[in-house]
Amino acid sequence: MAWKPLAGWFRKPAPKAYYDAARIKRRLAGWIPSTASARRLLETDGERMRARVRDLVRNNSHAAAACECFVANLIGAGIKPSSKIADPSLRAAVQEAWLDWTDECDFDGLFDFYGLQAQIGRAVFEAGECFVRFHERLEGDSKTVPLQLQLLESDMLDMGFRQSLADDHEIFNGVEFDPDGRRVAYHFWVAHPGEMTVSDFSRAHGRERIRVPASEVLHIANLKRPGQVRGVPIPAPSVVKLWLLDQYDDAELDRKKTAAMYAGFITSPAPEALVEDQDTEPDDGILTLEPGTMQVLKPGEEIAFSAPTEVGGSYEAFQYRNLLAAFSGMGIPYILGTGDVSRANYSSMRGEIVEFRRRLEQMQHNTIVFQLCRPVWQRWLDDGVLSGVLDIPNYAAERAVVSRAKWIPPKFDYVDPAKDVAAEADAVAAGFKSRSDVIEASGEDPEEVDRRIAADKARETALGLAFPKAASHASPDPAASDEGVESGAQQQAD
Repeated sequence: MAWKPLAGWFRKPAPKAYYDAARIKRRLAGWIPSTASARRLLETDGERMRARVRDLVRNNSHAAAACECFVANLIGAGIKPSSKIADPSLRAAVQEAWLDWTDECDFDGLFDFYGLQAQIGRAVFEAGECFVRFHERLEGDSKTVPLQLQLLESDMLDMGFRQSLADDHEIFNGVEFDPDGRRVAYHFWVAHPGEMTVSDFSRAHGRERIRVPASEVLHIANLKRPGQVRGVPIPAPSVVKLWLLDQYDDAELDRKKTAAMYAGFITSPAPEALVEDQDTEPDDGILTLEPGTMQVLKPGEEIAFSAPTEVGGSYEAFQYRNLLAAFSGMGIPYILGTGDVSRANYSSMRGEIVEFRRRLEQMQHNTIVFQLCRPVWQRWLDDGVLSGVLDIPNYAAERAVVSRAKWIPPKFDYVDPAKDVAAEADAVAAGFKSRSDVIEASGEDPEEVDRRIAADKARETALGLAFPKAASHASPDPAASDEGVESGAQQQAD
């Protein structure tokens, strides 16, 4: 008896998606995202995406508000160092020298160090990154440490520049890597690519690049993926929604403006009579409304007043939901970006602000402090000792210890000062937190605060001053706070 193999027994089964998120049929048939690397994605789309975000920040009120809110909360008055040098006198001398240098650190002479931080924060928001180049100042220019910082926009490094070099080095997105994948240099344009027709210098050198060693450049970037070379603008997930919503809002405003221009229309039972009257001037019969006007109409003519349609009750809800999604994509609380607290109460506001601050703390320490502040502090100490401005004994042997510093971010104002201060005092009294932690959270240096307190007390004693102790206040009822905020929000809505 001959064996007949079953039909299809040896047929290779078709690939099957075991995760719904990987299916390609029916509803997800049109969703086939790119699998390109982060380098390739930015090489293709980076410059256009950056240009669109900048256009939004320039012309869209919501994007501009989000940018200012981000920078004000991320940087504020500046992220400042507190040296951990053990010797108090040496530590004070280093801090004083740093304070003097911050006023002269800008290569362009426009900002102090904390103003540069704000510029960098704004660049990170708009372009996803910013470059800082070290410059050695000529000796004799000043008595401060001879080091200056020059900010370079993201445009100065071509995202599309890719090249293989003879020594097995590779250039991706304008950054040169050695065979081990380490950054060794940045290939900047000599002149800004957007200014190539402005001056003779730009025309002559606009298409030239200059190789700057990585040791002389800091790259402060918003990086999302391992292996990513260039930064991504923070509003990138919200660009399309903000632009389309702005177009819709403009169209709605223009429609209302056009409809409001027509106060009324004149109707006639015999319109052909107007055609036969050739002597009628083009503007005859057109009425203009002025206060106290009494218009005489021709026999048979009537006036029908315009009644333009309203936007509708869904307009505000539609705007709210879309703006909520847009600000969420940028990581900015809706109430801070728009100032609209009509839907907020104390609890919801506090929850949003706490989450927002947690995101900012992450970026402060992982990006601004680690990529900018720490290397600048280290380079400043090295140049200060080499130039003789800083006298730090045995610096070469104890460089790692002497260079330690704690960076104090700007304080976050209390949401409810009475309750928050009481909670901090209770935490210190119970031993859960130190006074230094509380003082640093307010953006101040604990040692400087203690010195000022001691000086105040000594002066009070010398002058015979006595001040009454502050009375303790009971924490207010959270429900009362909710009621107060809701009442204020309701008054605003009314």
